[in-house]
Amino acid sequence: MLQKLKQVKASDSLTFFLPKELNESEGAIFMDIGISAGFPSPADDFRETRISLDEELIRNKEATFFARVSGQSMIGAGLEDNDLLVIDRSIPPTNNKIAVCFLDGEFTVKRLRVEGNEVWLQPENPEYPIIKITEENNFIIWGIVTNVIKKV
Repeated sequence: MLQKLKQVKASDSLTFFLPKELNESEGAIFMDIGISAGFPSPADDFRETRISLDEELIRNKEATFFARVSGQSMIGAGLEDNDLLVIDRSIPPTNNKIAVCFLDGEFTVKRLRVEGNEVWLQPENPEYPIIKITEENNFIIWGIVTNVIKKV
């Protein structure tokens, strides 16, 4: 489903992937019955159809990438080692969005804090420092995280 694009080593390293072109017949089977998280309910009838996670998770295919994250700086936001991020480069960066940024030669994922003309990269782990972006930094907001895929 994913084609490996690029790997970058950093404190919160990201491995980038591109969405793969899918045939219309591809996709996992989707059981449209509703899965109870409480008491089981009998499923008298259900509908079986195919579902494409690309169609569910990607709004703008030309601007979307996947990246696998490592590091602990965003565990408070639910982003953990080996989680797969869906990143959309067409979404404007705004305050409180989780962004993949290129900072001084390394990729990192952090929450954006924007106040006026000032920008901070805020980790979601108190053991990591907040990073204030200054004119001396080589800084690019590369894309906005829209979804995270986890293994359980």
